[in-house]
Amino acid sequence: MSEMATSPSNPLPDSAPTGLADSGRRVFAIEAEALSAVGARLDGEFSAACRLVLATHGRVVCTGMGKSGHIARKIAATLASTGTPAFYVHPGEAAHGDLGMITDADVVLALSYSGESDEILLLLPVLRRQGNKLIAMTGRPNSSLARESDVHLDVSVPAEACPLDLAPTSSTTASLAMGDALAVALLEARGFTADDFARSHPAGALGRRLLLHISDVMHSGEDVPRVAADATLSEALVEMSRKRLGMTAVVDGEGRLLGLYTDGDLRRTLDDSHADLRHTRIADVMTRSPKTIGSDALAVEAAQLMEAHKIGGLLVIDAERRVVGALNIHDLLRARVV
Repeated sequence: MSEMATSPSNPLPDSAPTGLADSGRRVFAIEAEALSAVGARLDGEFSAACRLVLATHGRVVCTGMGKSGHIARKIAATLASTGTPAFYVHPGEAAHGDLGMITDADVVLALSYSGESDEILLLLPVLRRQGNKLIAMTGRPNSSLARESDVHLDVSVPAEACPLDLAPTSSTTASLAMGDALAVALLEARGFTADDFARSHPAGALGRRLLLHISDVMHSGEDVPRVAADATLSEALVEMSRKRLGMTAVVDGEGRLLGLYTDGDLRRTLDDSHADLRHTRIADVMTRSPKTIGSDALAVEAAQLMEAHKIGGLLVIDAERRVVGALNIHDLLRARVV
């Protein structure tokens, strides 16, 4: 009796097919063909679905069973993050109380490739009585769900990528693409911007780049290193050590910026044999026209300015050139702007 090699290091039987990459490529080809077929059918029904959503004062409630449910959940997430309030409701849970989450102002987007999912069809009489508009996404235009809908989006595909024609593959890809098409069309119709996107993604990299301002990350008040113009170099170094930003502002009696002294300036001063740390005036060795930024600028602008000029810190000034803050590259790193 022959023994198959099925150990963890060789999980495939000796007779397993070797054309695994070929199988993968066939899936891509079949699903690409499916997407082309569905895209070519976009017509007035797609536009009607968009208009229905744009006209509603409520949200888009996405629902579906099984694999269609997973796609519906992702569509809801995409809509919500691109300016169209949306959420997912499981049709089985809806029949046991979660229908209360759906108001009469909402539009329902129901996914069922067969168009005959019992769990969804069971909800239709209640939704109709409540006055909800229904957008159906199915692969059968003559199905029960398609006939009962206000708008039907046809996502039928020539073939599933599954060779057994059993596992939803091309059909779920087509449904997902249709959901993306809806989200993007609605995004453009609403004039949704990158700033709008950032507001719904405050924890993401884009949100940090577009929403975080200098005032959110800078040191202010007593934490800002500053000395008067008549201070000695040693006094400036004490201030720099105390505030630990690698620099100090040099200001006049009104707090207006006169110059900047940094760790880099200190190294250059030490190279000067005539420099006296105790008696040299900071005004004689400071940089008189340092790079600055306003507190209402975006934090990412500070990162760009630092990178462009190869500097590690910036002073923040107001319209009267008074020093109101300071920040360095470490503050931007902590805020995950860079």
